[in-house]
Amino acid sequence: MITGTSMSWQQHDEPERYHDWKDIMRMSGGEDDQLPQNANNMFTGSGKCGGCHGYDPALYASLTADSVDVNPRDDWRATMMANSAKDPFWQAKVAHEVSINPDHQQALEDKCTSCHSPMGHFAAHFEGAEYYSMAEAMSDSLALDGVSCGPCHQQKELGIGASFSGELEFHTDTVYGPYGNDPEALPVFNQPMLSFVGYDAVYGDHVLKSELCAGCHTLITNTVDLEGEFTGGEFVEQATYHEWLNSSYSDPDTGEECQGCHFPQLDEPIVISSNYIFLQGREPYGLHYMVGGNTFMLELMKDNIDELGLWASEEQFQTVIDRTMVSLQEQSALIELEELVIDEDTAYYQVKLTNLTGHKFPSGYPSRRAYIEFLALSAEGDTLFKSGVMNSGYEVLGQDPDYEPHYDAISDENEVQIYQIVLGDVNGGVTTVLERAAEPLKDNRLVPSGFSTSHFAYDTTMMAGLVLDDSNFNYDGGSEGSGSDLIEYRVALNGYIGAIEVTANLMYQSVPPKWNEELFAVDHPEINEFEEMYWESGPAPVLVDSQSYESVIVGVGEKQASIQVYPNPTFTGRVTIESSEVISLSLFDALGKKVKDVTLTVGTNQIDLPSAGTYFLSQMDTSNPLVIRLLAL
Repeated sequence: MITGTSMSWQQHDEPERYHDWKDIMRMSGGEDDQLPQNANNMFTGSGKCGGCHGYDPALYASLTADSVDVNPRDDWRATMMANSAKDPFWQAKVAHEVSINPDHQQALEDKCTSCHSPMGHFAAHFEGAEYYSMAEAMSDSLALDGVSCGPCHQQKELGIGASFSGELEFHTDTVYGPYGNDPEALPVFNQPMLSFVGYDAVYGDHVLKSELCAGCHTLITNTVDLEGEFTGGEFVEQATYHEWLNSSYSDPDTGEECQGCHFPQLDEPIVISSNYIFLQGREPYGLHYMVGGNTFMLELMKDNIDELGLWASEEQFQTVIDRTMVSLQEQSALIELEELVIDEDTAYYQVKLTNLTGHKFPSGYPSRRAYIEFLALSAEGDTLFKSGVMNSGYEVLGQDPDYEPHYDAISDENEVQIYQIVLGDVNGGVTTVLERAAEPLKDNRLVPSGFSTSHFAYDTTMMAGLVLDDSNFNYDGGSEGSGSDLIEYRVALNGYIGAIEVTANLMYQSVPPKWNEELFAVDHPEINEFEEMYWESGPAPVLVDSQSYESVIVGVGEKQASIQVYPNPTFTGRVTIESSEVISLSLFDALGKKVKDVTLTVGTNQIDLPSAGTYFLSQMDTSNPLVIRLLAL
């Protein structure tokens, strides 16, 4: 039961923004490196851990055979995990929830800090505190250390994978790692940790299991009505861990743990601690990348390091952003575009999306969405059809004011395929107030491979809305578990004859404006500050994958040689072109200068573009016009 009241953290004794950050660092002993080096009754700051597990000036530890520095402190410090407590979106959302239901402040802040400020939260409860507030977290350097070393490496093995919503258990004197069980390797050298930080370093196989992530990456909330009264119901706000369970990735023989993607492994020995030149390299070594898909918030934080008191540099944030882009564009989802038929002045295309992750896409916090931008252009560049185009305010044109339904086929420009979860309150209205969430009105997020409606975790990972009537969603050849979706696009030609270029883009947006409408309607210092940063950064979507298709319409029901181009744009400079016949073309740059001649053979062709920019593959026969626009990023 959530009861009681408390002052907001803006009304805390400190009139400044929390505290002067340099004072906090001086108090914590980490002024030079900024990361806190102090300790409380349970945890030690990342700055202290970084003394051995950070950059090694002797260039011995944390180096690959190619002399690449892979120390965990610096790989971690600009991630969303490291900055979970300083995340201005999270702070604003907590303020929003408290503003809506102020009588619930103590329990709301206590619950939210359990995952975002665990080293302050659990230390306070260890000493007997009933609640831990945002005011306390914002004046505690260890709470501000976010999801640091201890909250993962000090988790008890007993109970993981069975406790959720921030219900975590920790050892106060033990840290677990993936090494120490190999009888052919040297034993773990634990004396330095015992001497300097008071922890015994031992082997724990649970640090390599997805269950380690479960405590925070499934969150179930208690539902209240519009008057703030508890209904007795619950709502699954996010369930990334359970989505993994309901997937082929959880197969113990062929699957992949969460760590396999978010802590990619190096299969070479890495010395994991500096200061001891006799240490043996350990392998495999898990890189502490911890990336997801939230480039927007990373960019926002990189642009506001001083304002937010962050403990990472612009360069470190950019490194994490670059890694996140790789995750989004190479490991998240695949889009495929196919031209079907032309019938009665309509061209039919099929878009297939396949989820490549071990959970839903998007997953996690419910603001996140993906959508398809579909464009059909004439040879002159005129728009014949468009769906899912974004306006200058970073919103998708044509979507329903409440929420856009799921589609199996799209024939109108005001229809757009958006993959998202939509929260419904007790009256069936759309809400973004998490406490008011009673049921999902829509959840058509792409499910992972192996996802099943008969799985024991389906009640935590269920789909909702019109997607339940879509026979192509997660089905391939009549079998459930494909992790894919098929959408048919019907383009009215209206008598058009000539070259047609069709492009399907899968876009991702982690914090869209539509989600923030209720948030920004509340006048609150934390919300106002985030809103200013939000619009300064601009919540532009990210291109996840793209495919284009070129053909020439010569009459109703007829077309010339079909050409399929992918990826376009290309991030490597190489494009693949599938052609149905032999065609001679010329490649021109954006200024009209001929670069080279290209002959396409039947089947698969690959061409390399000389540098970044816009190019055109053209067939100069005016009776058989064909222009293919290529973009190298």
